[in-house]
Amino acid sequence: MPGPVAFTVLVLSVVIGSVQNAAFAQDAMIELKPGDPAASWEKLPGTDGRDHSLEELADRDVIVVCFTCNSCPYSIDYEDRLKALHKKYQDAGKSVSLVAINSNSGSADELEKMKERAAEKAFGFLYLRDAEQTVAKAYGALFTPEFFVINRDREVVYRGAMDDVTDAAKVQVRYVELAIESALKGEKPETASVPARGCGVRYKKVRRQKPAGN
Repeated sequence: MPGPVAFTVLVLSVVIGSVQNAAFAQDAMIELKPGDPAASWEKLPGTDGRDHSLEELADRDVIVVCFTCNSCPYSIDYEDRLKALHKKYQDAGKSVSLVAINSNSGSADELEKMKERAAEKAFGFLYLRDAEQTVAKAYGALFTPEFFVINRDREVVYRGAMDDVTDAAKVQVRYVELAIESALKGEKPETASVPARGCGVRYKKVRRQKPAGN
């Protein structure tokens, strides 16, 4: 376990990095909140070799969107939990789909590397590449991992962390699962938002255009 000083530095680094990354996204960033319509996507390439859209999941009652990546240690910590979540609802025959989206810039998060990771970990869920970062900006994603639970009306009913603690052995509250169960019943979850924990999404730096005449 890191000492108090090291832990404080880590937390500050994550927070500062997230603020900087949001600034890089600039005016295109939208921050979806519970109650907002879910943002759509089209033709995102997946690790399965196909392009995917939100529309192809029209028959699903609940969709869980997770912004994640190959390179963040927090995201890596959650990979097995993503697999378990997918398997739980698949085995139960519930109308729930998990979609993981990688919007990070950087060579470690390119599609070919994603394919390698998906094969290594035997992901059974969709793992899509948002190279232009349009989907991440449309949701206002700031962290990896960060979760959005979407109901049958394609409304965001939950945004934030998957659970209450990063250490899997110590988890007591599974916020995403609670939101899924509520959405399957046509209800809103008691907890609609919990701050996400993780690395900041690495948005591409965009230079602002100078006003004409300057």
